[in-house]
Amino acid sequence: MLMKGVTLRGLEVFEALAASGSVAQAAEITDLSQPAVSQQLRNLEKSLGTDLVDHGKRPMQLTSAGRSFLTRTESVLSELRLAQSELTVMDLTHLTTLNMGIIDDFDNDLTPRLVTVLAESLTRCRFKLITAPSHEITTAMKERRLHIGVSASTGEVLDGVAEYPLVRDPFVLVAPRGKLPKGPDMLATLEGFPLLRYEREQLISRQIEAHLARQKLTFAERFEIGSHLSLMALVSRGIGWAVTTPLGYMRAARFHEQVEAHPLPFKPFSRNISLYASADWADRVPRDVAHTMRRLVQAQIIDPALRTLPWLEGDLRVLDG
Repeated sequence: MLMKGVTLRGLEVFEALAASGSVAQAAEITDLSQPAVSQQLRNLEKSLGTDLVDHGKRPMQLTSAGRSFLTRTESVLSELRLAQSELTVMDLTHLTTLNMGIIDDFDNDLTPRLVTVLAESLTRCRFKLITAPSHEITTAMKERRLHIGVSASTGEVLDGVAEYPLVRDPFVLVAPRGKLPKGPDMLATLEGFPLLRYEREQLISRQIEAHLARQKLTFAERFEIGSHLSLMALVSRGIGWAVTTPLGYMRAARFHEQVEAHPLPFKPFSRNISLYASADWADRVPRDVAHTMRRLVQAQIIDPALRTLPWLEGDLRVLDG
């Protein structure tokens, strides 16, 4: 049983205050008035018997107790949001067959959770799931080999296929930790340091190369890597740098001590991840699966990514359907 004064609303307010350092911004995030935000914080601090923020500083800064409590708060709220997401898929017992493909960027975190949710509802269904690069999933949707596919959007309208946007995934630069200078000298440093490219057939590679061409940027072609984790391993060993996305960066958590992510030192760009389903699907299954995926992406990928890379706030986000 929670101590009197420790409420879920109070924890949400504290999390928003810690992220923004501002009562006004926390009020906007939580959809409360500013006095209500302040009261929630006072109630929480009174219940815990300690100050969580330094009230004399603007923007607000966490005390040592606040930093410790924030770690627990984020963990608790993340689990609650995941539990909520697992209740959002409607009854799927009427389905007899479901073939689904999911982009391999989600393979480490989101896909196992989603499969568990779906499997519990697909009690009478023959269920097949594949994980693959975006271009393979797009081809499988065109050829009607999948009922539902989750992949990066190519921008083209697929005949007979409905699209449900899921997440905006901006491109970032990853390099060996401490290798690149901050500021305008970064791009000059990159020109003398190998670019590690994704294998040319992959959609992410084509998107990156097209953007570099638009910016009239050229880099020597020495490395072309088919595996994302292999590419990140090369970055961690100091072999070169790469352009990837936050989804890719978070997927390579094992290398985070050796690599760091930076905003692009040239014009920013992003990709969208969407769920695709046959347009003649008459019921709500695709919409419900998309809704569940947005919640899972927010809780398992976006929230942890923004804690690690707060400068992505507003750029890395869930997209409304």
